[in-house]
Amino acid sequence: MGRARGLRRGLGRAIPLDRPGLAQAWQEVIPFFAFSPEIRRVIYTTNAIESLNRIIRKAIKTRGSFPSEDAAEKLIYLAIRGHEKTARTVRGWLTAVNQFAIMFEDRFKPIQG
Repeated sequence: MGRARGLRRGLGRAIPLDRPGLAQAWQEVIPFFAFSPEIRRVIYTTNAIESLNRIIRKAIKTRGSFPSEDAAEKLIYLAIRGHEKTARTVRGWLTAVNQFAIMFEDRFKPIQG
């Protein structure tokens, strides 16, 4: 907790922490630092999500219109399926999954292969 206070004091000079809402937001950010660097990286990295969104947008954009909602769902499914074949895993994911399994053993169920 001492490190957090020191960090807060250091940030207080650059960012005034007495602004409304900032102190509350700070209380919500601090627990994030309790996680290991691997877990933090997996949590804040959105590259995989952005890549998947790009694949879906591209599939929808090239098609234009759909005869039914079911057709749109099928196209999205096929786009994701095609992406899974070429997608790379998130760096540090396996380490993070193992740490999640230890930290949240009562709530975390690993995928059985």
